[in-house]
Amino acid sequence: MKLVFATNNKHKLQEVKEIVGDRVEVLSLKDIDCYDDIPETGSTLEENALIKARWISEKYKCNCFADDTGLEVEALGGAPGVYSARYAGEECNSEANMQKLLQNLTGKTNRTAQFRTVIALIINGEEHLFDGVVKGNISSEKMGEAGFGYDPIFVPQGYDLSFAQMTSEAKNSISHRYRATEKLSKYLKENYD
Repeated sequence: MKLVFATNNKHKLQEVKEIVGDRVEVLSLKDIDCYDDIPETGSTLEENALIKARWISEKYKCNCFADDTGLEVEALGGAPGVYSARYAGEECNSEANMQKLLQNLTGKTNRTAQFRTVIALIINGEEHLFDGVVKGNISSEKMGEAGFGYDPIFVPQGYDLSFAQMTSEAKNSISHRYRATEKLSKYLKENYD
């Protein structure tokens, strides 16, 4: 079975391929010659994932899935949330986003946070949603060089290491994307194997 993952983010693509395994051939947007800048205008992770999946499904007439991920920090009322990728502004990068988050947490003792991923699958015209959550805390400074996004400042519950200090295998075994992708993978196995 072939499924298009509505992303050109090589880190996400690699993570998902490792989780799904050989059962499904996961293609990127580049693999189907899609270079569209798909607007993410939703106010929730679910809306954004569905917007991207519907865009690909309608335009390219293929089975596909899309995800949206947010870091939700309790002391900031759930921010950055759906705006995680552009928290410090549209043109900013992960470093700027992390710095803004750390700055906004200055003086706050509650550093509880969670990463949440929502995957929208469109297969044979049917829509399905899968979510994954990993709880943790925001460190006071960056730790580690691996990973991407907010990984250097997110310490999952029960660990002393940030996501950026973990091996990809260790991170993938507990991450929000892993948990959502596992649900997707289980659904595919039960319904399409």
